[in-house]
Amino acid sequence: MEPPSALPRGGRVPWQELLLAVSLLTFWNPPTTAQVTVESVPPNAAEGKDVLLRVHNPPANLIGFGWFKGTTIDPHREIVSYAADSQEITPGFAHSGRETLYHNGSLLFQNISLEDTGYYTLQIIKRNVHVERVIGQLRVYHGRSPTGLPVGTSVGIAIGVLVGVALVAALGYLLLHVKAGRASGQRNHREMGCPACTPGHGPVSSSTSPSALPSPRTAVPIYQ
Repeated sequence: MEPPSALPRGGRVPWQELLLAVSLLTFWNPPTTAQVTVESVPPNAAEGKDVLLRVHNPPANLIGFGWFKGTTIDPHREIVSYAADSQEITPGFAHSGRETLYHNGSLLFQNISLEDTGYYTLQIIKRNVHVERVIGQLRVYHGRSPTGLPVGTSVGIAIGVLVGVALVAALGYLLLHVKAGRASGQRNHREMGCPACTPGHGPVSSSTSPSALPSPRTAVPIYQ
């Protein structure tokens, strides 16, 4: 009888033990690196406010990274770059002086304007010379209207005025329609109550004027 620790004859491993070994290797396999993402904080910002393009899950084994305005890697549209070894931050051609770069890759915009609206690309260069690109979006809107009121308030006032004008117009039309209907009814009533008229001679009176009757003292000639 062979000891339990001895290998089976022929050097073969039972498939149950092989399956257990594969399961253990799978269980102990370290998880893959999380994907790098970019989030705008806040998602929609009013003009003149600050916005942060926050980088989630930045890689540790990187050479450096750079931010570009737009969706393409163009040196003339580079905002800022970072070298990991020297920890040096270098502004690019598209740097306006309002952008601040953090070592984790996040990019802060101060006093944003409508021209800042759009897409931004983060290029990450790793130690294995692998290049990864992540795109973020910046949304900017007018914080106040020309009247100095917030946009929501101005829109509400405008809608209220339009609704009021529409109601006044509808009421005026209804009053004119009712008035015209009354005038038409009165005219029809007078026409129905008036006796027949001779064309060209005006209405015929129901009573004859006394001057039109023959005088009783007037002699009536008798023709033979």
